Amino acid sequence: MTTDISSRPERIALAEIDAHALIRDRASISPEALEELEGSVLRHGLRMPVEVYEIEGQDEGVRYGLISGLRRLTVFRRLHERTGRPEFASIPAFVRAPGSIAAAMAAMVEENEIRAEISPYERGRIAMLARDNGFFPTIEEAVEKLYPGASSQKRSRLRALARLAEEVEGYLTAPELLSQAQALRLARACQAGFGDLIRATLAESDMTEPAGQWRNLQPILAEAEAMARVEAVPSRPGRPRRVLRPRRGITVRREMTRDGWVLRFTGREATGELIELVMDEIERWLRVG
Repeated sequence: MTTDISSRPERIALAEIDAHALIRDRASISPEALEELEGSVLRHGLRMPVEVYEIEGQDEGVRYGLISGLRRLTVFRRLHERTGRPEFASIPAFVRAPGSIAAAMAAMVEENEIRAEISPYERGRIAMLARDNGFFPTIEEAVEKLYPGASSQKRSRLRALARLAEEVEGYLTAPELLSQAQALRLARACQAGFGDLIRATLAESDMTEPAGQWRNLQPILAEAEAMARVEAVPSRPGRPRRVLRPRRGITVRREMTRDGWVLRFTGREATGELIELVMDEIERWLRVG
């Protein structure tokens, strides 16, 4: 996938390396992992060089894009900023020659699959981002090229996770904390048409703590899974409606609970007066005799 320009590592100035020349599959770096690696570097030096590729036409001293070694590069930058020691102003690096940006991305994903704990969500998200940035025309091709050694079952999961990222990116506080089982439950609910309801629930809630967000989604997941267990009943197009926005300033969500159904009204116009009008209409509609 890549070839060496240099068979031995060379020292490259930190200022010459763009850590974000490629879309990274890691959404965040664990502070604990950085502290652990920093201690190892101080005690024993850097055991494994980073990998970079040469960028053409770059200005302002940036010559290389990072392929692998984001944590290692981050640690060197932290140490140099904190200590000012000259040995941390540059980092040992292999210079690679990928055939294209897409090939460099595939190399980065391959390296992280081997060395790093990349979450299920992050694995799918990188395929979505690669498609969105024009490196691959479709999510299917992105998964195929970024994970060439994956089994057909794993590629199917990765496609589902990429579709999940399409639906909920920016709505979950820390999607990288989702287990594979949790992420796939969400992916199946989105595939069943619950994406809009999931987004509305997350957007309209004050809960930003990951465990609380997950609890808020449980009724939606239960309804999606209950629907999957029964034979689909033909209905009119666009039905059932799970989110209604009749006018600006109000959202109505339909949610299944253990005891029945809830219509949840949110937004600045969701006032007590409005609810009284809704109750009047329900009473009129359901009144017998």
